[in-house]
Amino acid sequence: MTAAVLAQLPTVASTWPRDAAGEFVVGGMALSRVVDSVGGTPCYLYDRERIGQRVRSLRQALPERVHLHYAIKANPMPALVAQMARWVDGLDVASAGELRTALDSGMSAARISFAGPAKRLEELRRAHAAGVLVNVESARELRLLADLSDAAGHPARVAIRANLPFELKASGMKMSGGARPFGVDAERVPALLAEIGVLGLAFEGFHLYAGSQNLRSEAIVEAQQRSFELALQWAAKAGSPLRSLNLGGGFGIPYHAGEAPLSLAPVLNNLAALAGELAREAPQAHLVIELGRYLVAEAGLYVCRVTERKVSRGQTFLMVDGGMHQHLAASGHFGQVVRKNYPVAVNRSAPATEVASVCGPLCTPMDVLADKAPLAPAEEGDLVVVFQSGAYGKTASPRDFLGHPEPLEALV
Repeated sequence: MTAAVLAQLPTVASTWPRDAAGEFVVGGMALSRVVDSVGGTPCYLYDRERIGQRVRSLRQALPERVHLHYAIKANPMPALVAQMARWVDGLDVASAGELRTALDSGMSAARISFAGPAKRLEELRRAHAAGVLVNVESARELRLLADLSDAAGHPARVAIRANLPFELKASGMKMSGGARPFGVDAERVPALLAEIGVLGLAFEGFHLYAGSQNLRSEAIVEAQQRSFELALQWAAKAGSPLRSLNLGGGFGIPYHAGEAPLSLAPVLNNLAALAGELAREAPQAHLVIELGRYLVAEAGLYVCRVTERKVSRGQTFLMVDGGMHQHLAASGHFGQVVRKNYPVAVNRSAPATEVASVCGPLCTPMDVLADKAPLAPAEEGDLVVVFQSGAYGKTASPRDFLGHPEPLEALV
């Protein structure tokens, strides 16, 4: 194996705990035992304690006036959402289906918010009836909510999602700046505030989400500060006191070789400063940080089993029973411009002494979970683990493609 390939060996595999036999440990048990207990492979496994540790450490570091919300779209597994509902201050949803999951979790409707750029009338009806906060993204949504409010005899709770006049620099996915389908353009926010007053809706605040998957603390801090300044300017023109200011999230995690984890201290220090200023300028209001990936991604594993070991013209292929139809992101076809491997390992204590590609059962050359990755030698029946798989895995994948079985899923 070349030094260049060895340098690509992902560190996350070396830091994930192993038992005395060399197997990875999930939920306090050997991986093979957990796989047998959930019914086999392919499967997604989420380590409950690892998620809990991440949430608890973040909650302890956040100022009291900063609420922590979980964005369900990152991982909407009902058991996981129900667990999150016990740990976080609120849940954020982006569809009627996610709204049902959030309400079923036991989270109070008062602490659920609903965002999304193309809400259907029926979704708005259900959100209003449930009493959740609707992050409106157009004048159309406002008027539909006003009609629903008049019919029901009580006003809808609303916040304005604004398309900010800047981008979150170095963001994996940019959600603001320029022409966007998300939110209301910043220059139109004052007019929308006036319309909220005329329509008699219950204004609560703003939802300002600039981007996601960012590993640069200075970029996140800058976006938070600029968003905060705009929100205070707009709040001065609102007919009701500001109650909630959602600054989004954007906290990223390292997926690929060479990426460093987000330095959280500057972000937390900035949030503390903003919370103090908000207490002076809008004493009835609180800040919200909306996180999904950052809370769950690193606690999740995608596990598949080697069905065959093949060598083609000198290249080793580990054929497995899972693939891009179940983990699109790991295949590189979910937002990557240049394909890079997720951290991948074989469930053995042996060192990574060979280079192999991990490929699934689909009839397409795109079905690659790892391309020429340094791995321990594997044989038929061995388990292959894709790390960093707790977010945007199962539900973000084309699982019906070619009719293969659904992956199993468990919170361990």
